Amino acid sequence: MTTTPGNASGKLPGKPPVVDLATWQTAREELLVREKAHTHEGDAIAAARRRLPMVEFDGTVEVTGVDGPVPFLDLFQGRDELVVYKHMWYDGAPHQGQCEGCTTTAWHVKDAVYLNARGVSFAVLTTGPWDEVASYVEFMGYTQPWYSVRGVDGPAGGSMGYLTCYLRDGDRVFLTYSTTGRGNEPVNGSLGLLDMTPYGRGEAWQDNPKGWPEGRQACWYWRSDADGNATWGPTSRPVPQWTRPGATPVETLGRHGDHH
Repeated sequence: MTTTPGNASGKLPGKPPVVDLATWQTAREELLVREKAHTHEGDAIAAARRRLPMVEFDGTVEVTGVDGPVPFLDLFQGRDELVVYKHMWYDGAPHQGQCEGCTTTAWHVKDAVYLNARGVSFAVLTTGPWDEVASYVEFMGYTQPWYSVRGVDGPAGGSMGYLTCYLRDGDRVFLTYSTTGRGNEPVNGSLGLLDMTPYGRGEAWQDNPKGWPEGRQACWYWRSDADGNATWGPTSRPVPQWTRPGATPVETLGRHGDHH
């Protein structure tokens, strides 16, 4: 099944003006000046990020994965650098009740081969109990390592919903960078592609030309029902789940307890 409804139409509610190729090229080149400035500023920010200080912590602290408790050092898999995504968790909730925002990030890093080629390992951490986490990972078909950091504080655990980077120097481990919210967007290549399209993300906060389709609530496409209609109700799942074998319509998100 598709994850969005088919909506091809010859009567679009708003569209760019039609011009000849030369006129389009001129406008495109004008925008390119701003795009290059944006890229250069991003390069400068990345350079400043590389100059941040770092915090040492105990790399022997144990987290729980498929092989049971292991020291945090094992997440590096012998490499010097590590990127983790800290996935939020709803205790006791079925698969459809888990965090849709975190799903967008984790789903976009199903393969870390290019990171590995540059000496960087990748893992997903979550506060969920391992038996629940293991079932979820199997259902989603994730191939990257997941670990439960339940009860782990400090740089190895802490708040969820973050991308966090670490550096290893022998047996010494350091926290170097962390970001959350829209700072997680670089992982989600789909957002970058949507930003290139005429209608963008379709969210209400967008600055759209007059006559454009009315935007919807932020991240409206993160969940859908079985027919691909965006909804945050009890019949929904995070969008990628509808591609998984055995995913069926549901009647409840089954969220119990606190949001960790």
